[in-house]
Formats: sequence, structure tokens, C-alpha cells
Amino acid sequence: MNKEIKEFLEGLKGKRVAFVGMGVANVPCAKWLAENGVSVYACDGKDKEFIGKEICRELEALGVHFSLGENYLDVLPQMDLVFRSHGILPFQNKWIGECIERGQRVTTEMEVFFRLCPAKIIAVTGSNGKTTTTTLISKMLEAEGNTVFLGGNIGKALMPELEHITENDIAVVELSSFQLLTMGNMVDKPDVAVVTNIESTHLDHHISLDEYVDAKRNILIYQSSNQKTILNADCDYSIGGRVYHDMRFDVRGKLSEFSIRHTVKNGAYMKENGDIVYNDNGTETLVMNKNDIVIPGMHNVENYCTAITAVWGMVKPETIKKIAQTFGGVEHRIEFVREFNGVKYYNDSIATSPSRVISGLKAFHREIIMICGGSDKGNDFGVMVPYILKYVKLLVLNGATADRIYDAVTNDKNYENSDIKIMKAETLEEALKIAKDCAESGDIVSLCPACPAFDQFKTFEYRGRKFKELVNGFGK
Repeated sequence: MNKEIKEFLEGLKGKRVAFVGMGVANVPCAKWLAENGVSVYACDGKDKEFIGKEICRELEALGVHFSLGENYLDVLPQMDLVFRSHGILPFQNKWIGECIERGQRVTTEMEVFFRLCPAKIIAVTGSNGKTTTTTLISKMLEAEGNTVFLGGNIGKALMPELEHITENDIAVVELSSFQLLTMGNMVDKPDVAVVTNIESTHLDHHISLDEYVDAKRNILIYQSSNQKTILNADCDYSIGGRVYHDMRFDVRGKLSEFSIRHTVKNGAYMKENGDIVYNDNGTETLVMNKNDIVIPGMHNVENYCTAITAVWGMVKPETIKKIAQTFGGVEHRIEFVREFNGVKYYNDSIATSPSRVISGLKAFHREIIMICGGSDKGNDFGVMVPYILKYVKLLVLNGATADRIYDAVTNDKNYENSDIKIMKAETLEEALKIAKDCAESGDIVSLCPACPAFDQFKTFEYRGRKFKELVNGFGK
């Protein structure tokens, strides 16, 4: 543990620290501080049943105090430091401003991590492809012999790892717009910034599209000239209400790009014959062919081009190719669950936006049975309808957005001439039963929701695991 981290922990001794929102990030962070002798308060509007009884028992054993339910914020005036959950956006919650007015510091796990991390940081954000790209980068670096700490929005808190990270290690971090929104304290960080793509999404949480794009920009505008920035040459980064949002004009570091459509001067791209090469200002190196990649879909070819560009110079081409030939994919991303009675079932619960749905459908190259629907984050479902009409023979809708998706499909000008069948269900369990009963040998059933899971589940991970549990229970 380096000096700066020791001083951080020592500085919290005798003070009261609150964590507001006991989710994936804050729970391990609260545990870590409590283990280091800090007085910790766990605050959440939900009860212990929702948080998890076993989790709560572990925290209580460490002396963590709980403030739960309707009045869970009443303890905040007594706190010296407040950690907000990344999903609690600062400009939409009155209590954050009240804390600041009282002179209390409000921060997040990721802000602290970036400030104190002694290692090189590779950070990945974007509207789609973040998790697969982050995972690929990590695996490539590990295969080359590096000690890698993987975390962030991928579902792993990194602040508790600070005491184990050295300056010789590499941290690979997935960052959401929620995490990046208030990360304006980064100086010369990250060492490598990756923005996979930008599209209109999360408008149910952000005040505007501009706020969403500005949050993503934070990943690169604090870099120095000797650091690396990676952008998608196939993507328009100028969405939003202001022209300057095109991130290419905001790059402070050395720009590299990737593409699956055309040549780039510095970065990885795919040729017409499927060869993936790295172009280093005119010097091209063959890495592999797209057919070497075992996980399906052109979006995954794009993810590989992104990861290759991020690790170039740190990982040998032959190492990258070996990963491509062996890596079976990330949980909840077109994840093969099992075959039952000749029907193959896939878990694509991470597909929480229309663009992810499009990528998922195109990956199968045939008509499938699709289970779709969830909570509403304001997406335009119309953009995915042509692909649903082309690739889906039975659409089973459930959740809060079922009616919106139904209307988007049935109002399309090509709907009447299609052979698609649409059925509705109240729950995921009911939707899966319909799909199972209608499926025939040789069919594919994919959970491809196009929406977050919050109407029925805690997260998309919970939804995906429930789907797998149900599928694996067939025949028992």
C-alpha cells in the first residue's frame, strides 16, 4: 500500500462516512473502509431484503451502521464524507446540494480510485461495446504477463483494490456516463482513453443529450499530450445540440482510431477480405482474420479492433490472435445457455438499447424467437423494427415497454407484409414459457430485451441469471 492511500485511510479515522445507495460498487467499498477502522453508515431507500441479508450481516459484523427506508437520508447532516452511488446523478438530487452547502464532501468510489491509483489506467466508455472491449483488453494484457485489475461499470469496485495495486500494474476500467459525469478532477488521466461509440441513450436519467455527451467527453479532456486516445472512425461523435461535441476536436493526447469499414492511419482496421491489421502510420501488421474470432457478430469484430488499438505496443499480435480463437464471450452478451429439445437458448440480457438488439439479431444470420421488453429509458424503438421484421419470426414481449415496442413494430409500414407473430406476457417467466412452447427443433430463442431490467429485476445481470436458471431448469 503506497503512502497516498495510507494517508487517505488514516485521514478518515474518527470521521463518519456515509454510502448512499448500497449497490454493486458501494457495498465492497463500505466493507473496505469498515475493515480499516472507519465509522461507516450504509444508507438506502430499500430494506435489507433488497440489499441482501447475507451482505447486511457481513457489514453489521464489521460495525457498519444502517439507515434504511423512507427516512434513510436523515443521517447525512452528521456525516463528514458522503459517497453517492454512481446511479444517483448530482444535479437531480436535492440532498447532494444540501450536503455541499453544509461543507460536506460528496464523492464516488471511482473518483477516489482515479485520484489514488498508482498504476497505469486504461479507461473505456461508449454507448455500446464497453464491457466486451474492457474484458478483451484485460485478457490480452494478462496473457502477456501483466498484473491487471479489471473493474468499474463492469460490476467490480476498484477502490478496495487500491491497497494491492502497484505502479507496475495496469488498471482496466469500464466507465459509464453516470460515473464520468462528475469526474472533472482527473489530472493527466487516464493513460489510455477509449470511446467505443456515441449514440442517443440514457435520456431517462440525463437532463439532456448534451449532458450525456459531455459526461463521455470527460474521459479524454484531462489527458496530457503524451497519453493515448482511441476513437471509432466509423462513428459520428458530434451528436447533441452543440457542434463542438465532436470529440475529435477535444483530443488532448495522441489520437488512434479503429474501423471495420475503411483504412485508418493509426490503429486497427478490417480489410475487405476480413483481415484485421494494425496500421502504424503506413506500416501495417497482420494480426488475424475476422474468422479467428469465435464470438459471433460484426459488432464483436469491432470490439476486437478497439481492444487491439488500445493494447498495441503492449501485447504481441500472436497473443491477440490466441485470445480471439479461445475467448467465448462475456456473460449476458449473446451467451449460449443450453440446447433443449433441439432448441438453442441465448442470454443477451445486456442488450438494453435498440443498437445492441440490432447487433444481436444480425449475429445469428437467421430468423429467431426473441424475448423483448423491460423498463423504459426513453429509447427510440423504431430504429430496431426493420431488423426485427427481418430476423424475428416470433416476438414475445413483456415488461413495462411491451406496449411501446408492440406499437413500434405494428405501426411500421412493412409490418403487414411480414410473417412475424407477436405475443405478450406479464413476466419474463411467462415470456420464456411462451417461447419454449412455440419453439421447434432447430430454433433459436434469445433474451434480447432492448431495455433495462429495473421494472422486474435489480439489474440486467439479475435478469440474465434468472433467464439462465429457468432455461437450465427445463426437464427437471
